[in-house]
Amino acid sequence: MEKLNVFASRLLPTEDFVCSGHRACQGCAEVLAMRMVHKELGRNTIAASATGCMEIITSPYPESAWRIPWIHVAFENPASVASGIEAGYKALMRKGRYPKRKINFVGYGGDGATADIGLQFVSGAMERGHDMIYICYDNEAYMNTGIQRSSATPFGASTTTSPAGKVSIGQQTWKKNVPEIMAAHNIPYVATVSPSYPFDLHRKVRKAADVEGPAYLHVYSACPTGWRMRPELAVQIGRLAVETGVFPLYEVENGKYNITQPVPEFRALRDYLKPQGRFRHLTDDVIDDIEIRLRAEYRRLEAKVRMTHEEEV
Repeated sequence: MEKLNVFASRLLPTEDFVCSGHRACQGCAEVLAMRMVHKELGRNTIAASATGCMEIITSPYPESAWRIPWIHVAFENPASVASGIEAGYKALMRKGRYPKRKINFVGYGGDGATADIGLQFVSGAMERGHDMIYICYDNEAYMNTGIQRSSATPFGASTTTSPAGKVSIGQQTWKKNVPEIMAAHNIPYVATVSPSYPFDLHRKVRKAADVEGPAYLHVYSACPTGWRMRPELAVQIGRLAVETGVFPLYEVENGKYNITQPVPEFRALRDYLKPQGRFRHLTDDVIDDIEIRLRAEYRRLEAKVRMTHEEEV
């Protein structure tokens, strides 16, 4: 866990902008992350939400769990809508119709809406340089519509459209690295975050809000329902994801990489996979192969940290 004193939590924002009474599944780490994100962003925020779990559980007509301006849009276009709202407000402020002030313009979606259906729209918003934040809440499948695989589903995971069995190992492609795709746009800020590391999450959300221009946050969002695990394990699984190298916590700030939660010694990958039913079919040989790949990816990340800081030496 993060090394902070016992009083550190008192420094965090306390007001909730996603209120109780929503319909998230028991143990949902995605809504936990979303609450933390919006605690940090505060009241002066406008959000555009793709269809998905977080839209369904917070906005069953005629009710809403939101205490900020919030709009539900199609699967593919929260980035487009958020960037349009940002451009509209910028024009109205320039014309003196609205007072000039800091507003956080946020578009968000799950991994399906981000890595698959809406990738080109997110890319366009980042490339155009809108002063906005795009957030991917990654629970590694289309959970809202029945646990179908997405391009962010990890290799070997069993889903309803990539079922494990006699002729299939489950998901047969490797997880799409969307944070690296966003970093390739040379935007001011990209970061991975997890609600299992709340102080790291709050720091990165604040950085994303404070930069001028586009920012991208990729949120690890454990899903007990889709991952077939006990709901009380969601936070623990998030820690194991970092400790095993499955989900490194890092940031790319103006092109410079930093690992914000270094892992001096990795835990065995089996510690992460064992509690999740979606991986129970994997053999020892397959797990060993996955672990080798994860270690290689982490070494590449460390190399990027060294390379992007060479000029400071």
